[in-house]
Amino acid sequence: MDFYRIQDKIVSWQKIEKVLQKALLWRSRGLSQQETADRLGIDRTFISRLESIGELRKGRSIACVGFPILNKEEIQQILEKEGVDFILLMTEEERLDFVNKRTGKELLNELMALIAKVRVYEVVICIGSDERIKLIEGILNGEVISMIIGSSPITEDKWVDPQHLIRILRSIKAAR
Repeated sequence: MDFYRIQDKIVSWQKIEKVLQKALLWRSRGLSQQETADRLGIDRTFISRLESIGELRKGRSIACVGFPILNKEEIQQILEKEGVDFILLMTEEERLDFVNKRTGKELLNELMALIAKVRVYEVVICIGSDERIKLIEGILNGEVISMIIGSSPITEDKWVDPQHLIRILRSIKAAR
């Protein structure tokens, strides 16, 4: 247990952590800030400030679909850190496995399910070839932001500029 002496008080980090976890759990389950504060015996403004401190992103829902990506792990980490809601990235090998390890019926069903899943997001960042991105733009409802990494057909992994992606993500957040 971590204890802190603050003037004449002893403060328990474990107790603080439990209260914070309860507050966030109750808020995520739909309780209002005031209801949560009342249950915990604290001020409502503390709940508001707590949420602000931990906020990764608010506003528009974002998905990112991209292939074939050479620096997939780096791009994945950036998307996760920036709070992207849905991420589907593949290398060329993973893309070929995705296609080749399914029957035609399985592939069609899985692709339709993925399209349905991605269509609910307000903004979709697409990383891929010029022709693939045109297809995706035609299928999706929301705003599509394109990162073209080559001309179709791309047959090997392509490097994606992390700084360009970060600029895109931050511009999406700023436009809310």
